[in-house]
Amino acid sequence: MLKGMRRVMGPLAAICALTMVLAACGKPTVGSAIGDEAEISANTTGMTSEASASSSLDPTSSDSSTTEPQEPSQSPSAPADDAEEMVQSRVYYLVDTRNGLRLARELRDVPAGATGLAAAVSTMIGGAIDPDYSTTWSPDTTVLGVETDVGHITVDLSGDARTSNVGSAGAAMMIQQLVWTVTEAAEDPDATVTLLIDGEIAGELWGAVEWDGPIAREEPEAVRAFLQIDNPRESAEVTSPVTIDGDALAFEANVLWQIADESGKEIDSGFTMTTDGTGFAPFSFDVDLPPGVFTVEIIEDDPSDGEGGPPQTDTRTITVTH
Repeated sequence: MLKGMRRVMGPLAAICALTMVLAACGKPTVGSAIGDEAEISANTTGMTSEASASSSLDPTSSDSSTTEPQEPSQSPSAPADDAEEMVQSRVYYLVDTRNGLRLARELRDVPAGATGLAAAVSTMIGGAIDPDYSTTWSPDTTVLGVETDVGHITVDLSGDARTSNVGSAGAAMMIQQLVWTVTEAAEDPDATVTLLIDGEIAGELWGAVEWDGPIAREEPEAVRAFLQIDNPRESAEVTSPVTIDGDALAFEANVLWQIADESGKEIDSGFTMTTDGTGFAPFSFDVDLPPGVFTVEIIEDDPSDGEGGPPQTDTRTITVTH
């Protein structure tokens, strides 16, 4: 049987309308937090949040709605002209783990170039395909514009972005979710990000944090889930042999895996190695599967034998056609 990951949230996947109005802004002041305990640091900001041990989230206000996840080949917010070049971008969501809330990602199709930055943010707001991943951004939020400068990105969102009911830990991770998503789409992981709401500096958000200056990515060890499958994508149709790849922060570079059929019966298992045991590093392995529906799970190699809580995992449900 698969080791199930604790799930506390369903996906929020309402589709956001995409508006491409670029917002101009000067560099704001560096942000500061409302809370006086847990610090959420960034390379260029002093933003902090209230200390909070809770990882539970109420993703949106009571008038928010949800929709069923879309197919992996579709972008929920950026339908493109047939002639428009599409690229894959990593879009980040939230997942609950034994280490608290973490970022998990999906490869999503967005338009190439500047249009893709706004599309990636809108796709993040719209929600994940993978049912294990969630977002707590209000689904009514509209992307008003994304502007880039050397080493800096400004994102302008509608006032609905202020609607979210999360604790300080969730609020801090929402900020990192947006920062990681838009810097990934811009192919500039070192860039800082400023958030505007209706053209004005965001300031206080969700009763938990302030975002009033440029914020950079946190170190991956502090915010990312330790295990990540990138391919195949959730609900993908594939042929055998199936290549599973991603990256992981793995003890001694060791990543366990197992595969179950549609009934949940384990049909294969093994292990693979990342390319580097000292940090996040890629892994890849192949498996022969007959036609059918399968769940692929990668599992953290836990030397403590469960003393630190259930090991982190990541799963993908796929259909093998032949």
